[in-house]
Amino acid sequence: MINFQNVSKKYNDQFVLNNFDVSIEDGEFFVLVGPSGSGKTTTLKMINRLIEPTDGDIYFNDKRLIDYNLKELRLTIGYVLQQIALFPNLTVAENIELIPEMRHWSKAKRRERTEELLRKVSLPPEEYLHRKPAELSGGEQQRIGILRAIAAKPDIILMDEPFSALDPISRGQLQLLIKELHKELASTVVFVTHDMNEALLLGDRICVMKDGKIVQTDTPEAIKSHPANKFVAQFFQHEHANLENYCAEDVLESGFIEDGQVDSETTVNLDTDLPTVIRLLIEGETVVLIDEKVPIGEITDRTILRFLETKIEKGDQ
Repeated sequence: MINFQNVSKKYNDQFVLNNFDVSIEDGEFFVLVGPSGSGKTTTLKMINRLIEPTDGDIYFNDKRLIDYNLKELRLTIGYVLQQIALFPNLTVAENIELIPEMRHWSKAKRRERTEELLRKVSLPPEEYLHRKPAELSGGEQQRIGILRAIAAKPDIILMDEPFSALDPISRGQLQLLIKELHKELASTVVFVTHDMNEALLLGDRICVMKDGKIVQTDTPEAIKSHPANKFVAQFFQHEHANLENYCAEDVLESGFIEDGQVDSETTVNLDTDLPTVIRLLIEGETVVLIDEKVPIGEITDRTILRFLETKIEKGDQ
């Protein structure tokens, strides 16, 4: 769907992106990860032509981006920033309905879509439609920012470190939410983060970048098992260490396992690390904790969020 072919970007004869080649598949959740200055955001902004390449070509559905009408191109792309950037003078409904209105949806269709989306993110329309952004928490504002980006069912959703300014609990909730929405919409998501843990949890594939170049592009499992070099291995270990300190048994001992018998083929053992459990949840699996093949109970996204909240309150993370 999106192809970068020998793409470079220079500022004052210095490469920000150097001979970048990558293909992003239709419907893929593709994550760009790397330290600050690695070229992630530059790459993302080239897709909606906020930045133009110095050399090379970018293709969308086998047509060069440069050959698209710019306004029409951007109307097919949703964009979520770290800085939430809601219009403060508009209501929640008016913010969400901006792009559908520009695409000439009827008023009734716009409102139906807005109410549907608000319910999906547990914000009751009757309470939130007419609120202004200043009346919302940071997590609520970012939910509205995500809904605005997806309201018109775009082909591509660009997300530039959208959760990095949020507290860990809101961040975890929104990670689960965006993965669920991605499965439902089947849009192509290109997601920028400097957090390898977030990349491993969300990505179908991950592109690890350094100094404007690709270091490794592969699935989360392959990168975890077979890092391309010492940089990738160290970056993974540094970013992933906190959650890997915990396992399913820690969650059990905290008393947050859901009681009751659950029929599921997806089971985890007491020593299964927490990142593995979270990834199964993000993939939509029903996860059952077992001890020597005996079911103990279900681990849910609520289970994990409550567990992490206790660790944050104790200062363990």
